[in-house]
Amino acid sequence: MTGPKTLKELAELAGVTSGTVSRALSGSNLVTPATRDMIVALARQHGFTPNATARNLRMRKTNTIGVVIPLGHEVRQNISDPFFITMLGLLADKLTNRGYSLLLSRVVPTDEDWLLKLARSGQSDGIIVIGQSDQSAVLDRVAELYRPLVAWGSHLAGQAHCSVGSDNFRGGALAGQHLVERGCRNVVFFGDPRAIEIGQRLEGCQSVIARAPGVEFNAVPTHLVADEAQSEIAKYFRSKVNRPDGVFAASDVIAVTAMRVLAEQGLSVPGDVKVIGYDGLPLGEHTMPPLTTIAQDLEQGAENLVNSVIQRIAGEEIHSVILQPRLLIREST
Repeated sequence: MTGPKTLKELAELAGVTSGTVSRALSGSNLVTPATRDMIVALARQHGFTPNATARNLRMRKTNTIGVVIPLGHEVRQNISDPFFITMLGLLADKLTNRGYSLLLSRVVPTDEDWLLKLARSGQSDGIIVIGQSDQSAVLDRVAELYRPLVAWGSHLAGQAHCSVGSDNFRGGALAGQHLVERGCRNVVFFGDPRAIEIGQRLEGCQSVIARAPGVEFNAVPTHLVADEAQSEIAKYFRSKVNRPDGVFAASDVIAVTAMRVLAEQGLSVPGDVKVIGYDGLPLGEHTMPPLTTIAQDLEQGAENLVNSVIQRIAGEEIHSVILQPRLLIREST
């Protein structure tokens, strides 16, 4: 004979209600010890395992967190990007440790309802958005309707959505100050300021350069995708009579791409041009020369993202977290 497959069948076998079986198997004190022990023994005897999916549906829980990567400003960027891979790995580990699964979505926004549709899909208990891209207004609007929402990115005055990220303005200022102190007199920034984080990195760098007498500064809109960035950076260096002697790249990937372009054009790093990146990814340790960078504490960032979304699921009011970046000096400067 086959054993009971549902709570109802086990309840009939035990001579109690389905509710009593459910409470007994969850360890509830509302069931007497004798009844609870009897039901647990019957469940073990027949190899009965509660249907987790059905239980979650009743409780309106999925034990899943949606992790969303919106690419509003950089539609060709892939999840295989080193920053995304690093952050996804950290989030997956931390969510698993907290008993949650990760549901990944890569989204190219085509309308203003993309995030609201994900929030209302019922596929997850909460959502972590990696990167604000150019979607800050969408995040703000959905945050007013859907509380368990947290984004990795910058915090702006008046922002409605909860974010976790580094102080990008300070990070940009650290990069600019370092290049000035290294003697650079012609600095170029490579990045796309349409993304909030990158825009703040540019502003931070500009704030320092503006106070440095005799230092020229240019900002060049540059894609995050390596092949497009390589073409844009190469074109810029070929067109400049007064060659830059300092490069601040909005990401480590752009910085590594710039170093490749400089090598192809016969320029040495840091002899001819000093290069500093942003993120502090492991790949920077393995370039030749090793890459100076503004390091974000991605480990702590992932921990805060997970803690914040779980606390918001529980109904707690959690505010944005701003982490401090640090200058990681290696041989490229």
